Amino acid sequence: MNKLLKRILKLIKQIFQQLSYNEQQTVPSLHHPLETPAIIPPIPTFVPQWQNGLVLVCSQCTVEQFSGSYHKVSSGTTASEELQKWLKSRLKLDGLWGKYRVVSTSCLGVCPKERVAVVFYHDAVGQQCFIISDRREREILYSYIKHINQ
Repeated sequence: MNKLLKRILKLIKQIFQQLSYNEQQTVPSLHHPLETPAIIPPIPTFVPQWQNGLVLVCSQCTVEQFSGSYHKVSSGTTASEELQKWLKSRLKLDGLWGKYRVVSTSCLGVCPKERVAVVFYHDAVGQQCFIISDRREREILYSYIKHINQ
């Protein structure tokens, strides 16, 4: 009986400690739900140059799965690299480069054959995912990005 009372008092104490930390940022313990949570230490942050939008271009989409080699376009670069360079140059040409950033990323898990997966994030619309297959579709993607900015 004495052990049970001690255990109950310990649990009540832990609950009060947990409640007192609610005003601070905390991470709940993964080991036991009533353990005292750890305080999250602050880490440096920054305001990105691309405050409005981010375009992620999958660098793995042009890998031909049956041959294990990259699908090269005429210039010797992959379709992903070409799309990324093209988007950057168009954004710079239209003066939108500071508002948007185009970044190459690893596999996005879509793996469209002979196409490139692109994720576009903008504050106004959230996240949009596209599969780009040719030059006409990249123009449509760019028109969409440009329209969101207006």
